[in-house]
Amino acid sequence: MSDILIQNPTIINEGLSFRGDVLVSGEIIAAVGLPGEIEVPEKTQILDASGLILIPGVIDDHVHFRDPGLTHKGDIFSETRAAAAGGITSFMDMPNTVPQTVTNRDLDDKFSIASEKSLINYSFYIGATESNLDEILNTDPARVCGIKLFMGASTGNMLVENENSLRELFRQALIPVAAHCEDETTIRRNTASFRNKYGDAIPVEMHPMIRSRDACFKSSALAVGLAREYNTRLHVLHLSTADEMKLFRPGKLNREKRITAEVCVHHLWFDDSDYAKLGSKIRWNPAIKTIFDKNALTQAVNNDIIDVIGTDHAPHTPEEKSGSYTGSPSGAPMIQHSLATMLELWHRKIFSLEKIVEKMCHNPAVLFNISKRGFIREGYKADLVLIDPEHEWMVTKNNILYKCGWSPLEGQTFRSKIVKTFVNGNLVYDHGGINNDHRGQPLSFER
Repeated sequence: MSDILIQNPTIINEGLSFRGDVLVSGEIIAAVGLPGEIEVPEKTQILDASGLILIPGVIDDHVHFRDPGLTHKGDIFSETRAAAAGGITSFMDMPNTVPQTVTNRDLDDKFSIASEKSLINYSFYIGATESNLDEILNTDPARVCGIKLFMGASTGNMLVENENSLRELFRQALIPVAAHCEDETTIRRNTASFRNKYGDAIPVEMHPMIRSRDACFKSSALAVGLAREYNTRLHVLHLSTADEMKLFRPGKLNREKRITAEVCVHHLWFDDSDYAKLGSKIRWNPAIKTIFDKNALTQAVNNDIIDVIGTDHAPHTPEEKSGSYTGSPSGAPMIQHSLATMLELWHRKIFSLEKIVEKMCHNPAVLFNISKRGFIREGYKADLVLIDPEHEWMVTKNNILYKCGWSPLEGQTFRSKIVKTFVNGNLVYDHGGINNDHRGQPLSFER
């Protein structure tokens, strides 16, 4: 790789917005400075980025890339191509695959698959069960991003309900516990009630009433209470209600903040009025809820109650999504369009660029103690994204890169476009072209 000078973009980094230059040497950011300030080595490639915005690569802490065992929906190769096109340079993948990632051997298999297939950087969660605490305690904290805990409906044996098992996990966990919080008892009761009324033909509009705000709050409150009791490093995933915001304390993220919160892009974009048009395409767990909840989540991002914005990227085939309510899965693909969606909310003056970068780039690195990523700093890995802030485009089937071939955002026009994505100093995405031969690196964690 030759040295590259990214010249004259507007750099958004660490709460600042300024015109400057960034010198990339190999995999590393060699220098950051004002225009003309950096001493440029001979034979350096000059990339004129005038009029563009430069941000650190997005780190998505919450994806389901389906390898192994469910690759008809998506796989690490297909979904990291989509991720690179969307400005995402690192991901953390969830354990509800086939087989489930609940042992260190399962983790090794996933890391091996990623080394062969991933265009971007990667790590994997180990899943908690009622009986695998020894496996969890034997994971390498420098290699594994966290422990995924399902405190709500899940696959197979990954729902952890036993109080003693929960307490032991919260007491002994050495790495972050990332929790899906929905109370299973409440969901079962609600499901039975709606099934009695509608049979299998439950309208999808009932989804937020079945997976209700009470189910979310009860489970999140339990998780936060246990974390405070045991001083556990807890990260509550995909929060969806205004009620849950009272469980978390505002404040800038640092290594002393032990209980943190994630919101997903779809909970900031959609609300329950969208079910009438989009139906099961916007069926997620937890459910999309009211505009009141969406506005409360938005405010919580801006007030630093919520720390991280992720995607919960979860592809399913159109055939799977078109089944009856009781026979079709929750989840949808988002990773190619998450940053573009957030940039559209910037155009609407809902979030600042600095806040978007903080929640999508900086904070995942701080929260998980990722080594030398997430910031535009000298000596850090050159994971970088160039954005044209005034390039209008529409999501269509022709430009969707997900293996499943669809998006709930199809037909949406965005006003900003990702034009280049660098991963470890390599140009992986460039105006629609993708370097399919590039392979990312495993993330490392300073713990």
